Amino acid sequence: MKAVGYQQSLAASDPLALQDISLPKPVASGRDILVRVEAVSVNPVDTKVRRRAEPEAGQYKVLGWDAAGEVVDVGAEVSLFKPGDKVYYAGSLTRSGSNSEYQLVDERLVAIMPDNLSYAEAAALPLTAITAWELLFDRLEIQQASLKHPRPVLLVTGAAGGVGSVLVQLARQLTTATIIATASRPESKQWVTELGAHYVLDHSQPLLPQLKALDLSCVSHVASLTHTEQHYPELVQLLAPQGKLALIDDPAGGLDIMPLKQKSISLHWEFMFTRAMFDTPDMIAQHQLLTDLSRLIQQGQVKTTLKQTLGSINAANLRQAHQLLESGTAIGKVVLAGW
Repeated sequence: MKAVGYQQSLAASDPLALQDISLPKPVASGRDILVRVEAVSVNPVDTKVRRRAEPEAGQYKVLGWDAAGEVVDVGAEVSLFKPGDKVYYAGSLTRSGSNSEYQLVDERLVAIMPDNLSYAEAAALPLTAITAWELLFDRLEIQQASLKHPRPVLLVTGAAGGVGSVLVQLARQLTTATIIATASRPESKQWVTELGAHYVLDHSQPLLPQLKALDLSCVSHVASLTHTEQHYPELVQLLAPQGKLALIDDPAGGLDIMPLKQKSISLHWEFMFTRAMFDTPDMIAQHQLLTDLSRLIQQGQVKTTLKQTLGSINAANLRQAHQLLESGTAIGKVVLAGW
């Protein structure tokens, strides 16, 4: 089967950073389904793994987690899917990726894709949607108003990226929170406003004066999606006593958690691969939340975050996608479709 892989960690501009290769077609067993991949999207994790993880000498590593495609075979223990089902998923960090014509994936991580989306539109969603969903509801636990936070106010930093683009929609549709997004360019500010942010702040400028200009003194929840180390001191200032801070990035130099003590601010990490990596008892939660997402999309409450399609799935186009993500200027999601 066709695939795209690499043997060395190289700059995305290097022709050897990602190469067109041929690999044996895998065989489904156990709870695995075999999917013919029709479209993939590229995430920051793809670029991080490419730069940091080299395969064993002489072997190829295949990246890619977001995918949409058709089930062509199922293992003996599979009960959720059958051949012919159109599915979408984000897979597991510990297995061969979706940048291949066929991929094995555990059925508990997969859902039927929305029937009103194309493969490309569906492939844009799983990883970022799972991250956003788990961050909002499993980590921040932002549901309805409470005595602690009678008027939930959610600040989303870096909201125009892949995760933020889904998170803003979910928060607007499924919670009572006032949503404050951050973005710095006119096009990204417009994007997050269209997705449902009540207010937009410029994260290239101090946030506290902008918040006060909205007649808000603090926020109850923060979803920090990028450059956490740059904003951290101000985020501690902005958060209300007993507030919650959740992040998904890798802050340079780590974080000093002591400033959180006086306000009893809780700190939460979100890593959407945790359930698959550790085979947690609730691993099927990802199947369930992607199923719920399909319903929300079919009802018109949430839309795909696809912003750019770079052509078919091959090494040259994937290198271009990696370079775009590494530039830090991508809005929404970048997708490749077809072979």
